Amino acid sequence: MNTALNNPQLNEQQLDMIRLLKKPLPEEYFLQVRRLVVQLLGKQLDDTVDNWEKSNNISEADYDNLSKGHFRTSGKKPE
Repeated sequence: MNTALNNPQLNEQQLDMIRLLKKPLPEEYFLQVRRLVVQLLGKQLDDTVDNWEKSNNISEADYDNLSKGHFRTSGKKPE
């Protein structure tokens, strides 16, 4: 465990999580913690995408247009 705690590539939050989970949890509790972390990361991703869409004026209509677009190349090779 000390090896992980001395790893310079881990940030303080990661080190805190390792310290919190020093003792193994029962499988059921570990799965609950894992689900919560995945939900939190999913929410963070949703927020990031929402902010990007707002800052780039992306609307639902843009996604609709992209979904109906034609992105295949013509099979002809340039001469």
